[in-house]
Amino acid sequence: MNDLNEFENLNGSFVKVRDLTKIYSMGEATVTALNGVTLDIPRGSFTVVMGPSGSGKSTLLYLLGGLDWPTSGTIQIGGEEVEKMDENNLAEFRRNRIGFIFQSFNLISSMAAIENVGFPLRFSGVPKTDRRKRSQAAMEEVGLSDRLTHKPTELSGGQQQRVAIARALINDPPLILADEPTGNLDSHSGFSIMKLLAELNRAGKTIIVVTHDARMRQFASHTLYLLDGSVVTEEDYHKATEEISQKIEEQGTSS
Repeated sequence: MNDLNEFENLNGSFVKVRDLTKIYSMGEATVTALNGVTLDIPRGSFTVVMGPSGSGKSTLLYLLGGLDWPTSGTIQIGGEEVEKMDENNLAEFRRNRIGFIFQSFNLISSMAAIENVGFPLRFSGVPKTDRRKRSQAAMEEVGLSDRLTHKPTELSGGQQQRVAIARALINDPPLILADEPTGNLDSHSGFSIMKLLAELNRAGKTIIVVTHDARMRQFASHTLYLLDGSVVTEEDYHKATEEISQKIEEQGTSS
C-alpha cells in the first residue's frame, strides 16, 4: 500500500486539497469535523479513506463533491477550484465531472432500473431515445443488462447498488465518489461491488471510497487514514482503533 503524497508527481494531482477545515455550529457549541487536511490524489488512482465513525471521512467526501462548503481551505479537481464556484456552476460541475455512490442506493421505487439510471440525463436536456440508449449501455457495464425493467424492490441489495453505480456513470464522469458503498450489503454482495469499482478504476476512473470495510484496501492504490478530522499515519490509526476496541470490550465486561 502506498502513501498518497509519494504519487503526487506520478500522473499529476487530479484532486488537490489544501488546509481543508470544516466546523459545524450546534447552538453555542462548535464541532470540528475536518482540521487542516492537505492531500493530493493522482488521476486514475483508487483511494480508500478509512476512519471510525466521527473521524470526518464522509465530511471530506461531501466537500470534495461540492455537497457542502468548507469553513476554510481549498479544493481543486482537475485544476478547477470547487469552493469558489457559484451554485449554477457547481451544479453543472457535479453533474458532468463527478459520479456519486451512496450507502442507501437512493433509487426511485416507482421507476424501473433503466429509468433510475437515466434520471440525471433529464436535467441535461438529453432526448428520451438517447437517454435509454446511454442508460442501457451503463446497465450493461455493471452487469445488469437482464434487469432493465425491474423495479428496485425486485432487485437484491447488490443489484440495487449496481444500478446506483450505473447512474453514477451515466454522464461519464472522470471522478467517482463512494460513501460506504458496501455498508448495506452482505459480505458476498459487498465484495462484488468492490471488484466492480476496481474494474471501473482500471478503465480509467479516479475513485475515492469512504469505508469501514478493510477488505476494500486490497483494491486500492492509496489509503488515507483519518482520526478526529486529521490525516494520520497507518501506525497511529491502528493504535487508536485498537484502543477504542479495547475500551468497548472493557465496558462490555463491566456492564
